[in-house]
Amino acid sequence: MRLKLRPVLHAVLMAIALDMLTPCAALADQLPVPAAGLPGFVAGMKEVPDPGLDYRVLFELKAPQAAAGPDARLLDIARYVNSLAEYGVPPIRRHLVVLVYGAAVPLLLSSASGHSNPNAALIRRMQTAGVQFRVCGQALLARHLTQAQLLPGVQMDLWAISTLANLQLQGYAHIEE
Repeated sequence: MRLKLRPVLHAVLMAIALDMLTPCAALADQLPVPAAGLPGFVAGMKEVPDPGLDYRVLFELKAPQAAAGPDARLLDIARYVNSLAEYGVPPIRRHLVVLVYGAAVPLLLSSASGHSNPNAALIRRMQTAGVQFRVCGQALLARHLTQAQLLPGVQMDLWAISTLANLQLQGYAHIEE
């Protein structure tokens, strides 16, 4: 009897293991930014998000968007948000800021600026997940743009240098593109 159950038990355990490794649509819908997904699983990984830490992270974007469609850098940041959630970091411990200046300013422009923005929906979803978007006021001045031309919810700061200094002095980890 024992020999007959072993193959069945093995098959059931393999099915459960494969099911746990296979991403499902229901899980993706529970992520803060579902369209971005999660980073790939790496066997033997050591450093993962810690739900006991307070994540203060400043992402700096200054180069222009490299390709058409949603910006790859924004998708990476969205996947990071999702990974924090996946590993149990509660929203109250996620303090993420995306600072945009220089040639990257068009990432944050609304259709009121005269062009369509392929990043608008992704940014809106990231904002809903608690990510702050800030833009350098000096970069807007240099391009003759106004705050009214930005996507809703984007904060305009005096300039990127002040934001970078202030947030780092407040303990934010600085991630450059």
